[in-house]
Amino acid sequence: MILLFFLACVSCKKDTIEPIFSDNLTFISAVDISSYPEISATDPVFYDFDGKPKDFLEILKENGVNVVRLRLWVNPPKGHSGFEEVNQFSQVLKAKGFKVWLALHYSDTWADPGQQVIPVLWHDLGFTELKERVYTYTKQVVDEINPDFIQIGNEVNSGFLHPIGHIDQNSQNFLELLNSGIQAVRNNSPNTKVIIHYAGIEGSDWFFNLVKQLDFDIIGLSYYPIWHGKSLVLLKQTMEYLGHAYGRDVLIAETAYPFTLDWNDWTNNIVGLEEHLILPDFPASMQGQKEFVKQIRKLLQEVDAGIGFCYWGGELIAWKGYQSTDGSPWENQALFDFQNRALPVLQEF
Repeated sequence: MILLFFLACVSCKKDTIEPIFSDNLTFISAVDISSYPEISATDPVFYDFDGKPKDFLEILKENGVNVVRLRLWVNPPKGHSGFEEVNQFSQVLKAKGFKVWLALHYSDTWADPGQQVIPVLWHDLGFTELKERVYTYTKQVVDEINPDFIQIGNEVNSGFLHPIGHIDQNSQNFLELLNSGIQAVRNNSPNTKVIIHYAGIEGSDWFFNLVKQLDFDIIGLSYYPIWHGKSLVLLKQTMEYLGHAYGRDVLIAETAYPFTLDWNDWTNNIVGLEEHLILPDFPASMQGQKEFVKQIRKLLQEVDAGIGFCYWGGELIAWKGYQSTDGSPWENQALFDFQNRALPVLQEF
């Protein structure tokens, strides 16, 4: 009876899945700049390749960035990445000609394979109420922001809305919660492309086999060499396989690479050792960063189902000052150097 209920509540695909690779979709050259509204409040000056001051978004636009990805938290304590900020910034981006890609975390804070913390205001909800809240919240997002792309969850390897939606504890709960968000999009914003986002390569076949009956458009993968292996050959093979096996377009939803192993503030950087790199092909240099993104783009263009990539943290300069211990752990992987000058990697967008 439980299985019959689940099958009735989802939009099923055929047992034999035919590829639906997009042939009319412009290649996605995206950046995630979710912290830019917070950073911009400090009035940093950004520079183009010639060292001339220029608007941050104009630099991105002129170098081929056509989609901007933004995280959305339900009720973050400081307001950043909350609905009001994301809605306002999305309208600015649309006015400048960017398409908008929202990554719904369904949390008040970071959601990733290691943590999927349920929003504080949703803590006391039972399963049925939680499904309804996922639907109404997602409906509000698409009604008011109307994104071009939307993720139902962020890096949902272990599920989301833990513990109720934890895959290991109850995979059916996870699937029904995920489906509730998807149906909110389908019923209210049918032109928005739905992405399901998985972090890494290992286990991706098992995961997308689990969710294959749900009505989504795009397989999204995170790929960081520090966490997901250093074989671009395996990355390409995995993307090729997933696209054909599950009949969806494929993109890299998050990636990044350092242009240096130096620091520009006193906050510990996430990538800071040579063992984190793909050597000798991609050293931590301006050219190494550029060649890494060039290769990522090339791989996706060679994959039948490949439709694009998103560079994560392109805006994360050391905006809190050189002596900050709670500033940017990512300034050596940003798209601008320590003087806020555009890096050569932008030419690969």
